[in-house]
Amino acid sequence: MATKEKNIYWQLFASFFKIGAFTFGGGWAMISIIESEIVDKHHWIEKDDFLDLLAIAQSLPGILAVNIATAVGDKLRGTRGSMLAAAGTILPSFLIILCIAIFLTPDMIKNNRVISSIFMGIRPAVVALIIAPVITSAKAAKLNWKTVWIPCITALMISLDLGYASNPILYIVLGGLGGFSIWALSQRKLKKTKGH
Repeated sequence: MATKEKNIYWQLFASFFKIGAFTFGGGWAMISIIESEIVDKHHWIEKDDFLDLLAIAQSLPGILAVNIATAVGDKLRGTRGSMLAAAGTILPSFLIILCIAIFLTPDMIKNNRVISSIFMGIRPAVVALIIAPVITSAKAAKLNWKTVWIPCITALMISLDLGYASNPILYIVLGGLGGFSIWALSQRKLKKTKGH
């Protein structure tokens, strides 16, 4: 049992290390890879639970990839699991940036045609990696013609520079309040039907 427990800690660290090492484009680009690793490959978490953790990770301040790694690690193995998952996510970037800082100067990167070409090729792939989790999240959230206007208007308002009205925190709070209100109304209707 102790060996199995050690194994899952190692697997958790190794999975997030691999995700951190081979994902370009930040948190959103990592989501589909994290989902594939955690939900599809290891079956550690159900898809609905993963989407709930993703919503929590997005609502918290900080780096999305680290937040989701911490949330998954905590769900699986508490504090130790969250620390190992977060370390696995952070360590590859830290080591890569450290090597770049030691061996390459900004001018060397800018003037190197090979490196510039590599980054030009990576950009379109990153866009696809960001779009993929948006589509799967929309399907899992059961968006339909009645609710699709919510993310569309939210994205539009955040993208426009309207001061306080473009603050993502406002829409997180409004979304939470809206969800709570719908739940409270459904509970009230349920009590009325039981009363009759």
